[in-house]
Amino acid sequence: MKKKLLSTGSAFCILLLLSASAYAGGRKDKNEKLSVAASFDAMAEFTKAVGGDKVTVVTLTPAGVEPHEFEPKARDMTTISKASVFVYNGLGMEAWADKAVAAAANPDLIAVKASEGADAISNTDPGEIKEHGQFDPHLWLSLSGAVLEVNNIAAALAKADPANAQYYAENAKSYTKILDDLKTEYYGKFTASKRKSFVTGHAAFAYFCRDFGLEQNSVEDVFAEGEPGAKQLAELVDYCRQKDVKTIFTEDMVSPAVSKTLADEIGATVKTIATVEGPEDGKTYLERQKENLEKIYTALNQ
Repeated sequence: MKKKLLSTGSAFCILLLLSASAYAGGRKDKNEKLSVAASFDAMAEFTKAVGGDKVTVVTLTPAGVEPHEFEPKARDMTTISKASVFVYNGLGMEAWADKAVAAAANPDLIAVKASEGADAISNTDPGEIKEHGQFDPHLWLSLSGAVLEVNNIAAALAKADPANAQYYAENAKSYTKILDDLKTEYYGKFTASKRKSFVTGHAAFAYFCRDFGLEQNSVEDVFAEGEPGAKQLAELVDYCRQKDVKTIFTEDMVSPAVSKTLADEIGATVKTIATVEGPEDGKTYLERQKENLEKIYTALNQ
């Protein structure tokens, strides 16, 4: 069960006073770079790709912490209050974002919801609705979604720093071309795949699946929390056998225990795929996405 984030008005009143006192009205840091606060790793990566050497980016969610569970502290509010731009995913990923922006007391802050304009996928699982709200927030795991988010970030940086608008636009164009080319390459591969279904630990890949006409089935959706009962395990075992599933995927920030239980039942292997929520493996967004694509493609064609 997730904690209720910054739920009391008094907490935000304290943060508001701290932020107001910290705000100095500066739009750039001491090196004359645009100061940006990003909610978690993928948002920071997109911002750095677009902003290049014109921005300084601070990632609010620390390594090893699930963005779903992150609660901003006073120091995080100070970071937002001093920033020119605050980048967050939206779609319920950062339940604290709106209140944090209001409490930052920064009249010049440009807050950009990177998912703005997305064709959002509705959550249907009660557990997902409880955790994330009405919509699936994992847009950045789709290459199409990443293109949208990068372009929204580029527009925000240009608004905050019009003198370098062309620079941001060119960087966004170069980066999104890589994303588009990667999608085109794997769309052809997945279209010809032997199978179209794969199993993950956490239901984070719905947008990814929409890109390529694939289907995910989540261990978490079936088992919820804790160890599976005999009936639940039998249901997913049957699904895996019907779909000839050879690989069970687990995510880099999720315990693999239940995925391993299922894999043992069907004689499958367990492999890790990245959700790009934290920087634990030291790889870039593009490196992790390429690995995800190749691992899933390989699993579907075993």
